[in-house]
Formats: sequence, structure tokens, C-alpha cells
Amino acid sequence: MRLLIVGTGGMANQHAAHFKAIEGVSVVGGVDVVPERLAAFCTEHGIANHFSTLEEALAWGEFDAVANVTPDRIHHPTTLQAVAAGKHVFCEKPLATDAVKAMEMTEAIERAGKVGMVNLTYRNSPALQKGRQMVLAGEIGAVRHVEASHLQSWLVGRHWGDWKSESKWLWRLSKKHGSNGALGDIGIHIVDFASYGSGLDIAHVFARLKTFDKAPDHRIGEYDLDANDSFTMNVDFTNGAIGTIQATRTAAGQMDQLRLRVYGETGSVEIIYDTGKSSLRACLGEDVHTATWRDVPFDPVETNYQRFVQAVRAGKTQEPSFRRAANIQKVLDKALASDLSHADEALA
Repeated sequence: MRLLIVGTGGMANQHAAHFKAIEGVSVVGGVDVVPERLAAFCTEHGIANHFSTLEEALAWGEFDAVANVTPDRIHHPTTLQAVAAGKHVFCEKPLATDAVKAMEMTEAIERAGKVGMVNLTYRNSPALQKGRQMVLAGEIGAVRHVEASHLQSWLVGRHWGDWKSESKWLWRLSKKHGSNGALGDIGIHIVDFASYGSGLDIAHVFARLKTFDKAPDHRIGEYDLDANDSFTMNVDFTNGAIGTIQATRTAAGQMDQLRLRVYGETGSVEIIYDTGKSSLRACLGEDVHTATWRDVPFDPVETNYQRFVQAVRAGKTQEPSFRRAANIQKVLDKALASDLSHADEALA
């Protein structure tokens, strides 16, 4: 499989390394509008072909699939171009900045009969996959209550860099630079984590978003710091269960933690991904009567990168698909609407 990487910023390095490690995959080209960044990326990863525009790369055409690692607002036009040219697409999250665009991309790639998958990276957690299996197998009975959180701290700590001076962080705080804030950036992850792990779809959302004061006049250089930093959601699931979903960039002491607890009629599971490490506990059977939690073992799972390659080779999309990401985007859009309306918003 010959792969073209579009957008050569920080996350593109992960794509290049993961795809090159898969037998039979070659990263044959890179695309970026910043020549220096493109040259450095291609040199680091031994990529022979450099293009300043996607149009140039498509005119060349010697590749099978595209890894779209452009900024969020660029996913929509570049993906549609790639699909029109008959290419499979592995897109960074979020699929698009709103559900209308995301569904347009979904329908386009499905009509074309091409593989379209989205890099919801926390699907790579083996604890999430095992916990979901337990829930779907009925080991905790019917799900009644869900609580989920995604906690980061880069607005209060410098462990990932200095957000006040680095553009790779500042754009995430600015609406005009294409950011939907914490909701758009990590909200898609924790909503997917909660919904996928519990095996349930969300029916209603009641949300609150908050943007904190972070600089004089809420601005640093060209960046207006107006995108949300934290959010909370109360949700109803389609089976009648209820839950809470929250995320923030201001959780001092938490580098990157996702936690999900799924409570059922006869037991519970707790799934944690914490800065690269996964854990899984359960309270089942007679342990329910003593509130005893026990660690649950799990096996390694394939990564999204590996699943995408398998999907292209088989000609059949695997999860997480474009359609899944578009449906999650609907939840995020409803959360934005709920924050404005101060009302519960129903998913269509």
C-alpha cells in the first residue's frame, strides 16, 4: 500500500512512524504549504516525493491512500478532493468542524466505495476494547448509569510545552483559527470513549461550556482566546440510561487521562487510559455485595493504523469509520446548541 501524508505537523510524525512499521506499507509522498516543515518531515522519514499542494500530489497520483493530518477546518475540502480522485482516506479527528460537513464526507466516500476511517486514537486502548466486550456480553446486566471524563492540564502545566508562546497550542484556543475548543478537540474522544465503551448511543444532550480568562483582553498576538476550555454534559442514552461526560484542559496533575465507569443492573466496569497506560477493573457477581473491585486482564489490540491498512487491502471499511465520527460530531454540535439555548437538545 502506497500512502500520501497530507499535512506534516506534529501528529504527522506519528502517522509516518506507525504506517512505516507495517509490512508492505510505503509512505511515498508528503504535502504541506510550509516548505521548510515539509522538507524537514520528508527528510526525517525518508519520503522521496514532496508537494506544496494536494492538487500537485493528485496530478502525480502514484499512491493508494491518504493520511489527512491537516488542521481541523481543512479536513473537509482535502478529503473530498482525495475521494473524488479515487483514494482511500485515513483522517485525523475530528472528521470535520460540524456534522453537516462530516456527513457530506461520509456520504461521498461511501458512494465512491472507498475506505474512510478516522483516527480516534483511544480506540487503541486494550482496556476499552475488553471492557466493551464485557458490557456487550451482559456481564454487568443492562446499563443504567455512565460517567466519563477526559482530563488534561496543558493550560496549567508546561509538560507538553508553553501554550502561551507556541502556535501549535494557541490555535486550539482560537475560534477564528478553526478550533471548537476542548469540545471539538478532546470532546470527540471522550464522547466516543463513553458511547463505544458502554455500547450505547446518545439520545439527548444538556451541556455547559466554559472559556476562562487566560490573557489580557483574551488575546495573544493574532490569537483570540475565545474557544472553550472545559465542558460538562448530562446525557440520555437510547436504552434509557443516563450519564455525565466532562472534559477540561485545566486539570492540574492529569497529563492525559480518560476514565469511564459503566454501571449496570448486576455489576460495573471501570476503564482508565492514563498517558499511555490502560487499566480495567470490574465489580461483578458476589463482589457487588461487598463493593469489591478486581483487576481484569486484557490482551493487546491492533491500532487504528493497522486496521486501516487491513481495511484498504480487503476493500471494506473497519471502525472507527467516517460515519461513526460524523454521528459523534452530531452530539458535539448539539452540545454547542444546548449551551446557547440552555435547553436539552435531542439527537435526530
